[in-house]
Amino acid sequence: MISYTELLMGETLAQRTIDKLDLEMSAGELQNKVKASSKLDTVLINVSVLDESPVRARDIADALSEEFVVMVRELETPPDGTRPDARVIVEQRASIPKSPVIPKTARNIALGLALGLALGIGLAILRDLLDNTVKDRQNLEEITGVGVVGSIPLDKERKRSPAKSLDNDNSAFAEAFRKLRTNLQFLAVDNPPRVIVVTSSMPGEGKSTTAINLALVLAEAEHNVVLVDGDLRRPRLDKYLGLVGSVGLSTVLAGRASLEDVLQETAFPGVTVVTSGAVPPNPSELLGSLAAKKILDELRTGFDYVVVDSSPLLAVTDAAILAAASDGVLIVARYGETKREQLAHAVGNLRSVGAPILGAVFTITPTRGGASDNYSYYGYSYGDGTSNSAVATTPRMKVMRRLRRYRPAYQSPGTDPASENEN
Repeated sequence: MISYTELLMGETLAQRTIDKLDLEMSAGELQNKVKASSKLDTVLINVSVLDESPVRARDIADALSEEFVVMVRELETPPDGTRPDARVIVEQRASIPKSPVIPKTARNIALGLALGLALGIGLAILRDLLDNTVKDRQNLEEITGVGVVGSIPLDKERKRSPAKSLDNDNSAFAEAFRKLRTNLQFLAVDNPPRVIVVTSSMPGEGKSTTAINLALVLAEAEHNVVLVDGDLRRPRLDKYLGLVGSVGLSTVLAGRASLEDVLQETAFPGVTVVTSGAVPPNPSELLGSLAAKKILDELRTGFDYVVVDSSPLLAVTDAAILAAASDGVLIVARYGETKREQLAHAVGNLRSVGAPILGAVFTITPTRGGASDNYSYYGYSYGDGTSNSAVATTPRMKVMRRLRRYRPAYQSPGTDPASENEN
């Protein structure tokens, strides 16, 4: 039976079939289209032909079978012409197939979907394994060792202009900062932090926006707030708030003006600003001087809260110096941008100078899922936090706008800070 099966797929029978049907193909090509198999314990041989045309596939199968019967008779008939010991008949003629064998559309679609799903899941897992950015609250808390006191969603309008009034603003962005204010007040009810440094590991993570809007929500609760631009290398507050930037903190530290001379009122009630002043050649030395600590102490005396927008921690040492002289630090991390290793290094810099870290603030968080949440640091909401009973209001320092025309002691850098990315 095996020899018959081989005969069915042989070159001789293929050529005889080609001649019978006048096919335009070689014997080898036809052999590739034919498949013959025999069932065990039977004398049946199944023949199948694979072709682009269902009609031609049927015709080839029938012609092949007919020629096979003739060939077997020729081979099995004895020379004397007596009856052959074996003969072959066609038990069932071929029929036109109702559907193509190849391609198997349903199977291929199912396989494609399964492979696509598996590939998608695999790529997602690989992306997560290779992604070294902070993307969830738990990871942020593990790296910083402190709680997340604020989760700030993206606000496209404030991305262009961070300083906008929060009065009568019930957006998710405004409510997130009100929760941040409440959480800070409840960190220590009897003695909440009043001199707060806002920093990040690298530029572009939202620290300036956080500092500005923290000052606004504190003022919204009827506190007197002074916002200080402590980034003497890449100042931003003067541009965001439309203030004079040529005189400010560096001018006072250099002894060229008094603190009262550089205090600037803003369009936001309760918020006063000290801009950075001209960029000095030695920011770290100025910020680490006794004069800098004295300025912070004087501002603490004159205002309910002092919010300092400092430089990033990994770029320079300025932020760590300011942090050590403050009541506490808010470290800002941007969702999907801040790298875990950089954040851990930044936290290490703060720990090394003994700076107290009040908490972490997640910025540009998704509005649904991810790092976003609808609860406060302690697991439930405390309300809007507008009461100022936690901090006794001190007499407000007299704010003056006597911005004298001092000749800046230092030459500003050639790059316009307004053209660079937000800190």
